[in-house]
Amino acid sequence: MTNAIHEIQDADCILITGSNTGESHPVLSYEVIRAVKKGASLIVIDPRKIGMTEHATLHLQPKPGQDIYLFMAMAHVIIREGWADMAFIEERTEEFEAFQQSVLEITPEVAALATGIPVAQIEKAARLYALGERQNGVSIYANGDGQARGHSSILYAMGITQRSNGTELVHMLANLAMLGGQIGKPSTGVNPLRGQSNVQGACDLGGLPDVLPGYQKVFDEPKRKAVAQKWGVDDLPAEVGLTVVEMSKAMSAGRIHAMYVMGENPLMSDPDSTHVEKAFRSLDFVVAQDIFLNETGLLAHVILPAASSLEKDGTFTNTERRVQLLNPILTPPGEAKPDWEIISALAEKFEEKMGRHRNVKWTYTSTAEIMDEAATVAPIYGGISHRRLQGDGLQWPCPTPDHPGTQYLHAGKFSRGLGKFFPIEVNLPYEQPDEEYPLILTTGRVLYHYHSGTMTRRSEGLDWRVPRGYVEVNPTDAEAIGLLDGGQVKIISRRGEVRTQARIGDRVPPGVVFLSFHWKEAPANILTHDIKLDPIAKIPEYKATTVRLENPKLKRTKKAKAR
Repeated sequence: MTNAIHEIQDADCILITGSNTGESHPVLSYEVIRAVKKGASLIVIDPRKIGMTEHATLHLQPKPGQDIYLFMAMAHVIIREGWADMAFIEERTEEFEAFQQSVLEITPEVAALATGIPVAQIEKAARLYALGERQNGVSIYANGDGQARGHSSILYAMGITQRSNGTELVHMLANLAMLGGQIGKPSTGVNPLRGQSNVQGACDLGGLPDVLPGYQKVFDEPKRKAVAQKWGVDDLPAEVGLTVVEMSKAMSAGRIHAMYVMGENPLMSDPDSTHVEKAFRSLDFVVAQDIFLNETGLLAHVILPAASSLEKDGTFTNTERRVQLLNPILTPPGEAKPDWEIISALAEKFEEKMGRHRNVKWTYTSTAEIMDEAATVAPIYGGISHRRLQGDGLQWPCPTPDHPGTQYLHAGKFSRGLGKFFPIEVNLPYEQPDEEYPLILTTGRVLYHYHSGTMTRRSEGLDWRVPRGYVEVNPTDAEAIGLLDGGQVKIISRRGEVRTQARIGDRVPPGVVFLSFHWKEAPANILTHDIKLDPIAKIPEYKATTVRLENPKLKRTKKAKAR
């Protein structure tokens, strides 16, 4: 997030897109509700009726995959009506003219045809966001350009990024923020809501295939060699590694022979899971390091029992870039150990067999020592230590030991100097509805379960609350196949089929069905595909898969009559 979580409650306008905030980020969603109760406008962009729409000033329901038209049309309206913050654009950005040209033809009328959203709603959304208008039209902020411009915040999640044009969509949200001058100030910004515990910290410290700790690119030779020197080696690999989806394809092609899986369940969470399972079964050796045995672990040759978050110390970094200290309150059961101890022991054993490398350190006495090393190689963590994290923690960038941390980014200046506008082209999902597969499946989460259910489905209370999976179906689509609420239904894509219970209602519009991916009995990712990835982030398109529905009861009745 560019801004802090607590700032949300003081925003004049909040735009939520690609995020079922109330169910996927329930604690943070309270800040949104507080803001609305204080008079903030709330724009929710989602094909489904989700919990946050009950609080929305404006709920826009674009057809899945068509929201790029909506964002571009909003930009078109902001420029056309003179709502752009030209003082901010001229002083702090570049490439505005190229971006302006790219949205010139995407009028609200064009967007209305593509998305199904009325022109008046598109124009209202543009005004509310650009000017930061509250529900009563009065802002609690004002800038110096003679216009009462409030502060608007964008919140987004994987409904935006898990698309074949996810990077372009994020660029478009950044364009909107710069267009209205809605960045670099409190209660503004472009704020991704991270999807898993400590995924932010893992990325910060190098858990991506193209960066070293602190988001230093592996192909940036001076930075790469500086990190190598601090680690006691001559150099580090300069080639960008593989993403998760690319790895499974490389397994199938025989280019990867072994896999070490830590705290992940690819057989449930990766697209086209039938292909993923075949890929894992082709490997010579699989290690699974986790707190529970999950579907992927069942294919492992070696299981390494890990300690849970309540059984270890160290740090987690949350979605607002806040590094927080973790203190154990339980003792790990049996032979379970913290991840860092397992990895250190393996590295030591490996070097005993292969020969010790000069100056490389694998034996640590504490997680505090590891954090001290991280501070030397990741500039954004340069001033962070366990001693300084007592209390509320620190938000990076925190470059020096006396730095207080950074509440919001890009104040006065962007990290790259000038903020760059990106010209945008319309790119739609790879699969489009047709006669054989007329519906669009979108996937996501429900409040009571998390990710592949490895933990939450073992919780008696949560499993009692939602013990089985279901698919949301609009009454129009249910009627077409004689489907009743609570009845069994088959969801079929070009890759496979799953069978689950139907919940019929207006949470989804006609032509759209929703299935969460928590259920091994009805694994959503049997249906999704990895055919077309985002060209930059290499993210698969979980949010727009074409499917058809079949009523098993209706088919059985027809067969009985035939006999």
